[in-house]
Amino acid sequence: MSGPESTADDADVDALLAEVDARIEDLQAARERREKVESRIEDVGEESVVAAADAYRKSIRLFENYEDSATGTGDFQAYVEFQDRFLGLVEDLPESIPAHGGFEAAAERMDRRRLSEDHFDAAREDLEPAAEYVDLLDRREETKETLSEARRDAKLCLRNLDEEIESRAETLAFADADLGAPVEKLRDPIEAYNDAVSAEFQSFYESASATAVIEFLERAESFPLVAFRSPPRDLREFVRESPDADEPIPTLLEYADYSGSKLDHYAEDPATLQTSVAVHRTYLERLSAEPLTVSLPPPSAGTLRRFAGEAISLLGRFASEETVARLREVRDLTRRDDYADLRLAARAHEELDADERERVQSGVAAAELERLRDAREHLSAALEDANETGRQQG
Repeated sequence: MSGPESTADDADVDALLAEVDARIEDLQAARERREKVESRIEDVGEESVVAAADAYRKSIRLFENYEDSATGTGDFQAYVEFQDRFLGLVEDLPESIPAHGGFEAAAERMDRRRLSEDHFDAAREDLEPAAEYVDLLDRREETKETLSEARRDAKLCLRNLDEEIESRAETLAFADADLGAPVEKLRDPIEAYNDAVSAEFQSFYESASATAVIEFLERAESFPLVAFRSPPRDLREFVRESPDADEPIPTLLEYADYSGSKLDHYAEDPATLQTSVAVHRTYLERLSAEPLTVSLPPPSAGTLRRFAGEAISLLGRFASEETVARLREVRDLTRRDDYADLRLAARAHEELDADERERVQSGVAAAELERLRDAREHLSAALEDANETGRQQG
């Protein structure tokens, strides 16, 4: 990377740390609001708050249902029903209920022979103190949702932070890499083998019968480190049953494009060829030596030795002795005393650009990682505090 790109990398860390700070602030604010509401409810008493809010809601609902019909010279039956229900509601309320005086004042106001809209409006004002408890329960739900959202956002931020920390920790693992090590001692033999096996597999694919290729792929299923995709069942059946399977795969794919009348002149079993080969064109066209090649940078010594053993067992199906010898040479690289060091250096060259290598060697990468880990610790602690608040208050 160039200088401006390095600045951009610093900016990425700063942006992530700023997000962590924002999530911590959100958690703390949401937790404080939740605790404040719960403290107020606890001061009054949970049952008392719920009872006052329930009585208020029922009273207002009665006002809304009967105001039009029970006022003036309206429906006398409605007037009687309203008084029975509202006055009965207030009469049943315990004196200990919050805002009990407001309910009594409203009941006294409504206990008259004739009601007007002004009486209903005044009664609503009488009940205003009880509305606080409805609002208190509503705010409890709001703060519960706000805290839940803050926790959810913090968990997402924590996950992103973990991914960034893991990525940077992997980068920092290259701090001990000798960037001047002769990595060509690994690269050159591996590339020579990869080129050879790729060319010979392509020749095998183009010239051998479909039967030979599919049988090779079936054989490869016994070697998990050589990760060829298993051939579909109908292709397996095709190479066992159809005389056309003696043709190479490219020829069969060409036949599959022919019209029915033209195909009759080339294939002994045209219908089976089209149903078994044409539908698996993508699978067949993508066959390559890639599962038999060695990655660069190469895998660990133990993995490479096991892979080479499995691949050598398969190469005899199509590869020359020279190519097998090249793979043995690659396998023998793992016996070098400096294999692990060369592999680490190769990974550093492959996975890090020049700027990243400079950041690792200068200590900048380690400092950034430490900042991210500190931020994670603080965010995790804030999230645990918020979770504890949620557990305690339901």
